[in-house]
Amino acid sequence: MTPRPALAFVSLILIAGAILLILLTLIAGGVDKDPVNRFFFLEADTSGLGNARALTRWTFWNACSVVNGRNDCPKVHAAYPFDPHRNFNTDAIFGGSRYYLETRFMFAFVLIGLFFAVCSLLLGLLALCSRIGSFLSSALCSVALFFQLITAALMTAAYVKGRDAFRAVGRTARLGRYNFGFMWAATACLFLAMVLFCVAGATSRSQSKTYTKRTGGRKFFGRKKSTRSRGSFIDPERNRRISKDDYS
Repeated sequence: MTPRPALAFVSLILIAGAILLILLTLIAGGVDKDPVNRFFFLEADTSGLGNARALTRWTFWNACSVVNGRNDCPKVHAAYPFDPHRNFNTDAIFGGSRYYLETRFMFAFVLIGLFFAVCSLLLGLLALCSRIGSFLSSALCSVALFFQLITAALMTAAYVKGRDAFRAVGRTARLGRYNFGFMWAATACLFLAMVLFCVAGATSRSQSKTYTKRTGGRKFFGRKKSTRSRGSFIDPERNRRISKDDYS
C-alpha cells in the first residue's frame, strides 16, 4: 500500500495549521476580540513622544495603546507602517524609510503567501489520490513558503531593530512573542508540508516502478505471447523418413 494518502493528509494538516497561525497574526489589531487583542509585533514606552500614549503596540492595522493588557486600536488602517517618527509626528525619536518600507511590504507579502497557502490546501485534496496532485500542491506550497519567509524576515529585521533602537535611548521595549512565534511556526509548517508533498509524489512513483518490475510489464488481462516457434511442432523423425524416400 502506498504511503501517499497518509503523507498528503499530514501535509494538509500542516498547511491548515499555517493558515490558522497567519490569520491570527493578520487580524490582531483589526479585531477587538480576546485573545487576538493581546497579539502585537512590538510594545514600547512612547510616553512624551508627540501624540503617543504611554505604551504603544504595533500591529498590521495600527499603533495601538494598551488598556488592561489589551490592544486599544480606535482606527484601523491596512498595512500600517512601523515608523515612530511618522507615527507620532515628532523628531524626538528614530524613524526612516527603511522601517516604513519593510513593514508596508510585510502586509502585501503575507496576503500573497496566504492566498497560495489556501490554494495549496484546496489542491492538496487531490494529493490524497493522485501523484500529480502531490507535486502540484508542493509547487503551490513552495510559493506560499517563499512569500511567508520574506514576511517573517522583514518582520524580524524591522521590529528587532526597532526594539533595540528604543532600548538604546533608555526606553523599555519588547517583542510580541505570539506574533513572532506564529509567523515563524507558520513558515516551518509550510516547509514541512512542501517536503512531505514531494515525498508523497516520489514514493508513489517509485512503488509503481517496483510493481512493474515484479509483474514483468505484463497486464492482468493481456495474453502472453508464445515464445515457441511453429517449427517446433514438426516431428523430426517424420521429416527424415520423407527425405529418405524422396532420394530412393
